[in-house]
Amino acid sequence: MHDISIISMIFTAALALIALFLILAPFFKLDTFIQIGSKDQDLVTTKQALLTTLNEIEFEYKMDKISHTDYKNLKKQYEIEVAKIMKEEEQQIVATDIDKDLMAEVEKEIEAQMNFYTKKKGEGK
Repeated sequence: MHDISIISMIFTAALALIALFLILAPFFKLDTFIQIGSKDQDLVTTKQALLTTLNEIEFEYKMDKISHTDYKNLKKQYEIEVAKIMKEEEQQIVATDIDKDLMAEVEKEIEAQMNFYTKKKGEGK
């Protein structure tokens, strides 16, 4: 009888620890605090929203719901915002290309060093 109570206590403690782990695990995940690529996604979403708004403004102008001056002002304002976002996207693409070039350079340098040490090791034998 005494053995059963010890086993049940161990089993209960194990279940409690598993439950505690399942409850607390999401708080310690890195993904919870850092969203990878969220800035890129925000730019795309914002750009889509601005382009949709531009289409709506043009539609309302064609339906004579807004005046010509309002249409021009709104269109210019939103086009400037879209241009800023497109420029930012372009800068990110250029930065990515620079990173690729840098990585290619580093890989070439590593390959050269490996070849150098391989030749040196071959001469030492």
